[in-house]
Amino acid sequence: MSKSLIDLIDILDLETIEVNMFRGRSPKTRWQRVFGGQVIGQALVASVRTVEGRMPHSLHCYFILPGDPQIPIIYEVERLRDGKSYSTRRVTAIQHGQAIFSMMVSFHAEEEDSFNHFDPMPDVPPPDRLSAEELAKDPIIEKMPDYIRRYYESDRPIELRPVEFKRYAGEKIPDGRINFWIRTAAKLPDDPALHMCALAYASDFSLLDSIMSRYGRTLFDGQAMAASLDHAMWFHRPFRADEWLLYSQDSPSAQNGRGLARGMIFKPDGTLVASVAQEGSVRERREKPKS
Repeated sequence: MSKSLIDLIDILDLETIEVNMFRGRSPKTRWQRVFGGQVIGQALVASVRTVEGRMPHSLHCYFILPGDPQIPIIYEVERLRDGKSYSTRRVTAIQHGQAIFSMMVSFHAEEEDSFNHFDPMPDVPPPDRLSAEELAKDPIIEKMPDYIRRYYESDRPIELRPVEFKRYAGEKIPDGRINFWIRTAAKLPDDPALHMCALAYASDFSLLDSIMSRYGRTLFDGQAMAASLDHAMWFHRPFRADEWLLYSQDSPSAQNGRGLARGMIFKPDGTLVASVAQEGSVRERREKPKS
């Protein structure tokens, strides 16, 4: 089992400290703040542990303060409603006595379909054509910044294979739509709720970078500052997070230092399994004037 998978399972395995209260910890990284997807995934785990016989179908959350990776995060769950078909939970993440994150989660009892449709998946190359070994054959790789090449070599809980990889060398995407193949680094246990929490964790990866795709830029070039403000996710159909999923993203609007990003997540057979939306603060990094 890969170290990345062990790390991911450890991240999502919260400690129960009291009824409706849980403790989560952050992995040791160089990041100065907690990764947003980690808080989303852990908060979803906390809510799942308070509901029986139902699976989450949607979540809506706000990032209030940056998380401190050096100390644990306390998750407090409020049981707002348990109806015949739906259950509702509110989760608050707390550090230093302050709320840093708030999330509403809705759970739904399984029903027979009355209507069933979904948008088609974009026509993109399969993930095996976008491996590090395959990309190494493309001359464009030599033009990519070192930080992008290092990204492919790093050991992460989530494996990402960008489809439009040439944009890291400055290619613009006129319609702003970018695609990633994603999956956990290795197999997960056969627990559907855990796969949902893992995908919630992964859903925050690179989402705001779709804002930059129209400009031939990326948030990872150090010239822009970005932070997630809110995040919403809807689970539509069953999936496994340890099998390849296509994360198709776009940004319909950016203005006043904020940008909106959207995502649709598909199985390789074209089935839409989840949708995501997020607004973030995105600003040019400017040097402070010299006194």
